[in-house]
Amino acid sequence: MLAVAILAAGKGTRMKSKLPKVLHLLGSKSLVEKAIDSCNLVQPDRQLVIIGYEGKQIENALNYLPQVEFVEQTEQLGTGHAIQQLIPHLDDFSGDLLVLNGDVPLLRPETVQKMVTIHQENNNSATLLTANLPNPQGYGRVFCDENNLVTAIIEDRDCNATQKQNKRINAGVYCFNWQKLREVLPKLSTNNDQQEYYLTEVFDYLDQVMALDVDDYSEINGINDRRQLSAAYEILQQRIKDAWMMAGVTIIDPHSVTIDESVELGIDVIIEPQTHLRGNTTIASGCKIGPNCLIENSQLGENINVLYSVIIDSKISSNSKIGPYAHLRGGAQLGENCRVGNFVEIKKSIIGTKTNIAHLSYIGDATLGNQVNVGAGTITANYDGVKKHPTIIGHRTKTGSNSVFVAPVTIGEDVTVAAGSVITHDVPNNSLAIAREKQRIIENWKMKSK
Repeated sequence: MLAVAILAAGKGTRMKSKLPKVLHLLGSKSLVEKAIDSCNLVQPDRQLVIIGYEGKQIENALNYLPQVEFVEQTEQLGTGHAIQQLIPHLDDFSGDLLVLNGDVPLLRPETVQKMVTIHQENNNSATLLTANLPNPQGYGRVFCDENNLVTAIIEDRDCNATQKQNKRINAGVYCFNWQKLREVLPKLSTNNDQQEYYLTEVFDYLDQVMALDVDDYSEINGINDRRQLSAAYEILQQRIKDAWMMAGVTIIDPHSVTIDESVELGIDVIIEPQTHLRGNTTIASGCKIGPNCLIENSQLGENINVLYSVIIDSKISSNSKIGPYAHLRGGAQLGENCRVGNFVEIKKSIIGTKTNIAHLSYIGDATLGNQVNVGAGTITANYDGVKKHPTIIGHRTKTGSNSVFVAPVTIGEDVTVAAGSVITHDVPNNSLAIAREKQRIIENWKMKSK
């Protein structure tokens, strides 16, 4: 049995924010969500988040995770005090307790899994994650014997010159035998400068405490201010982009590109500079995205080219071309081999295969058939000031430049709409629709002078 406790009660005053520190985003997820995700491989039986400052906000943010339990720490009196709050909640629990920090978001699931495995295989009372820092100044040092059993933890200010040469520090991530930890939690004191209950004091009472050095010390980076949040995002992005490049994706200029962890990419995808992929986005093989694109919560089929465009909450089928300067949003769906060109906006519309909307058009709340050709400047006037209305355009229909369809209206198949027409009534199949004022010329006319 394994329980996980995530410390998330602090205010985080250095963030200078009304938002609890652990709810600040690192990419597409909050810090505390990242901490929860780091436990994915160990599959804990219980997940407890210890909350305090603005705890209701944290509860609301995590209410989509039914397995998470919340433990309130009404006063923030240190890490030891936080773990003491678990005693009534784990009254009948028998197993191990993994303790993580809600503001340490870069911890890899593989590291957590390795730590729990070593803890259980060695039957340790406690196992703590340690790191060897190039410059450990200011951190307490962890001293171990040849079997990695902890012999001492000494604060930086109390180390002598020789001890300060030790670069191994405490990462603040622990795995405990819960029954043994519970016995010693009441022994914690506030005999320190901060007058708080430190969790590290339990090591004075536990036997067989083992240290595990993390391979990459950046995993233990904590977030205390927005500069550190930015630095953590840079590390996270490097991990993501390295992984995709090793998996067969070309990223032309990684420093100018951002990719959320939730994004899925196929092989031979090319990501051009200044492109940002967010949310639940999937891009199939052979696509070329960018430069200067934003794609969020969208699905793209194979061999799609997107240039200088924004695509949000949309689905595009294979072999289509988008942009430059197109905007697809609100559930737009494109069939295969479509062309959406310069300054075209498509919103909440279904577009058939081999349909072209090449220039300067707005298509909203519409359904277009296959092989429709939309002339430059075509507008679906879908809003009457109160409600949105649909426009339907049948297969192989061609709209002339600067056509306006005043919805609700249905245009049949194989229709040609004359340029400059304002269509207010349904048009049958195989028709020519002309709806414009007859041209008048008044000769020798001048505007009257003021």
